[in-house]
Amino acid sequence: MKTPLRIAILQCDTPPPDVIAEYGKYDRIFTTLLETAAEAMGLSPKHDLELSAFDVVTAQEYPDIENIDAVLISGSKHNSFDNDPWILKLVDFTQKLLEQDRVRIIGVCFGHQILGRALGVKVGRSDNGWEISVLPVELTAKGKEIFQQDRLAIHQMHKDIVFEYPEDVEKLGGSPRCLVQGMYKQGKLISVQGHPEFNQGIVTHLVKMRASQGIFEDEQARDALERVGKPHDGVNIAKAFLRFLLED
Repeated sequence: MKTPLRIAILQCDTPPPDVIAEYGKYDRIFTTLLETAAEAMGLSPKHDLELSAFDVVTAQEYPDIENIDAVLISGSKHNSFDNDPWILKLVDFTQKLLEQDRVRIIGVCFGHQILGRALGVKVGRSDNGWEISVLPVELTAKGKEIFQQDRLAIHQMHKDIVFEYPEDVEKLGGSPRCLVQGMYKQGKLISVQGHPEFNQGIVTHLVKMRASQGIFEDEQARDALERVGKPHDGVNIAKAFLRFLLED
């Protein structure tokens, strides 16, 4: 695929107001990540990336696939296994993308799970509980090749998982609480369960907010906040996304 890479960001949620005030909505958060990765690869964010955003929850807007090269499906507080009309519409759109051969798909957290659902495997609540804040992911041989390193550290914020790898999809890595941490199919899709777009500030806010709401227990929140400032590989993961799009 040649540049400019025309990437449509499907916004599957709206961050809390304090996060929006500092970092923007998911379109801006992902734009910051992808532009940083592009610069690190020697690309020009201005000339080599063409990013657009679509609200698939409230407005239920979608890009014309003739005008894009890739779709990035964002994370969300919503359940990928629910049957709300907008979720069913997103799954249907994803399945249509999988049936064609030009527009590629990037899935992040909820987007990773939507890909799993569209590919026909079970998604749902994990019996192993939450993964929160910076945690390691053990990579497969293919994962090491794709991410160009031996191990990943990535921000996590999920209790839902993809339970198994779909057929014809390559395994990228796993963790003790989530065996399906990343999926890849050349020329078709790449996904991660974690959040490469998150940073210390965003995750700190989310952890404190969810602790105050009673979603996280006090010890759970303390443990997560102890790891929130650890180095993570968000930019390197985004570079892998862009390399995936640039592959012939």
